[in-house]
Amino acid sequence: MAVLDTAGPPTAIHALRFKNRRFHASQPRPLGIRPTIFFAALAALLAGCSSSPPPPPPPVFAPLSYNYLPPIVLTVSNIAFQNSYVPDPAAAALISQDPAPPAATVMAMAQHRLVANGTPGTGTFTLETAAIEPVGDNYVGNISVRLDVVSADGRKTGYTEASVAVTQSAPDPDAGPDQVQAVLYSMTKQLMDQLNVQLQYQIQRNMGSWVSYNTNAATPALNSGSISNGGIQAAPLPSPGAAPAPVPGSPAPQPVPLAPGSGVLGQLPITPQ
Repeated sequence: MAVLDTAGPPTAIHALRFKNRRFHASQPRPLGIRPTIFFAALAALLAGCSSSPPPPPPPVFAPLSYNYLPPIVLTVSNIAFQNSYVPDPAAAALISQDPAPPAATVMAMAQHRLVANGTPGTGTFTLETAAIEPVGDNYVGNISVRLDVVSADGRKTGYTEASVAVTQSAPDPDAGPDQVQAVLYSMTKQLMDQLNVQLQYQIQRNMGSWVSYNTNAATPALNSGSISNGGIQAAPLPSPGAAPAPVPGSPAPQPVPLAPGSGVLGQLPITPQ
């Protein structure tokens, strides 16, 4: 077997190897890219491909206020307000998500609208029900209130009740909290709109002799809790068929009371109890 002597003088094989080395050395080398720059560019590219628009801001629910409505002035010296409603666990869990909890909204409305004119006697407003409950695929809301009055000597009494109800489809089970809040807020607003009409109608129909129509009175500043002031006067509930007197500093309310039995007060339908 022949052995190639590579240590001897240059041969054709040595010349070929030298030529190949020169050939490779003459080729252009690729431009180098620093790893940090490469990965930074890659990360920016991936971020641009996977980015999405920012989520919308959470909804804002304005407090439900009814201070623009005219007070209903009763011929008593004080009015007590009490909440006797205790929700069951299912209703309590749902109501806790309501931006305008029905019970608190009803009590605030009643304390504004029901005013004592100073005549001896006592009134009691009682919130009996202020529920929004899950029933099947729906949410069902109910509000019931009662107003009692008694003269100072106890010989004359009167009372009336008002009840309203609203049913609305419940959000999908996978709905977010914003959707649930929006449905509950809408239901509470509907219930309160109906209650304001229904309560005024029932007071006019069943307790007309207990309503003061003193048009020379000024609206007092009302505080929470029981109202007791021997000289309270306020803008009265207009007589049936008359336009309501505007409350100073507030937008003019829509005409609300009509003659009993008409079935409509203002723009909302009612159902006499």
